[in-house]
Amino acid sequence: MEDSPSNETGNTTRKKRSVPRMILRLIWQGFPFAVTMVVIALVIIPLFGKINAQKADLERQQALGVKETRVLPNVVTMAMAPDMVMERISLPGVVKPWISMNVVAEVKGKIISKKVAEGTRVKKGDILAVIDQRDYRHNLASAQAYYDTAKINEKRYRALSKKQFVTQSQLDDASSQVKTTRAALEQAKLNLERCTIRSPMDGVVDRTYIEYGNFLDAGDPVVSILELDRLKVEVGIPESDVAAVRRLSEFDLSFDALDGKQVTGKYHYLYKTSDSLARLYNLEIRVENPDYQILPDMFARVIIVKNSEPEGLAVPIYSLVTRKKDTGVFVEDDGRVSFRPVETGFQDGWKILVAQGLSAGENVVVVGHRIVEDGEQVNVTRTISDMEELLQ
Repeated sequence: MEDSPSNETGNTTRKKRSVPRMILRLIWQGFPFAVTMVVIALVIIPLFGKINAQKADLERQQALGVKETRVLPNVVTMAMAPDMVMERISLPGVVKPWISMNVVAEVKGKIISKKVAEGTRVKKGDILAVIDQRDYRHNLASAQAYYDTAKINEKRYRALSKKQFVTQSQLDDASSQVKTTRAALEQAKLNLERCTIRSPMDGVVDRTYIEYGNFLDAGDPVVSILELDRLKVEVGIPESDVAAVRRLSEFDLSFDALDGKQVTGKYHYLYKTSDSLARLYNLEIRVENPDYQILPDMFARVIIVKNSEPEGLAVPIYSLVTRKKDTGVFVEDDGRVSFRPVETGFQDGWKILVAQGLSAGENVVVVGHRIVEDGEQVNVTRTISDMEELLQ
């Protein structure tokens, strides 16, 4: 069955009406994207223009030589002045009495008198104690009698020998008896003297080991005596410092137990052998102690000066810097610093000797030297003569 002309006309009419609607739909769907692109264009284009303008302005300033003002670094300098520089080592030492002696009984017997106590100052020959002498007096009297008899017999035998009434052998026996009894008599006298125990030296009684009524055998301790008017301080010297110590005659010592009391000691003796474990050579330093303040077994701090330079120039160790393998300092002159290589020597505490490279009167940067460069201008806030001024 064929379509009629009226149907074809209707379809054509509907197709013509749908075309504008499709165009409007496409426009409506693409509208947000178009708006977005317009906004981006309005923002980006001026921004690029501003950046280009700033870039052009910067290039123009650089072309005209306009530079930003730089703040000068602050530094502290120290004026170089000749002064005593010393290489010192500090070693611990122990105080010993100059002489320490234990007095012992030389004969046996009962103590009948005690003359001293701990702390008593004694002189050589002072009586310390007395042992009962009665037995020794009896022995002396007996020895005296034997000796007298032997002398009489010898005298008689000599007279008889001249008349040849006795033989030479008999006379020799008589003479020998005199010698024997004389020796016994001397021993008896010595034993009697030893009953009175005397001090063998000047000093202070440190310990007593007896009381009245004690019975002593020969060799038993009676008292110990110390010589404290002078003392010796023993300090161990490392092998590397022995040569330096031998050149010295005086040493500075301090005692913490006496609130840092300082004294000067004299070289006395350096042991010829070392301690087998520590490998230290003991040095004895003589110290005068007239007031007895320093006591045995106290610890002492011994200062040993190995080297000294009376007119040396020294800088703080931390002021040294390294530039291209050279060690030196920054020297300030008229507000500008320059790197100066130096030759260093020995160390003295916080400072080190400058053997070459600096002259008296020059100013060395000691604070701020880590933030400056060679040839840079600086702002000197302070110039000091000693590092201790920084703490004030």
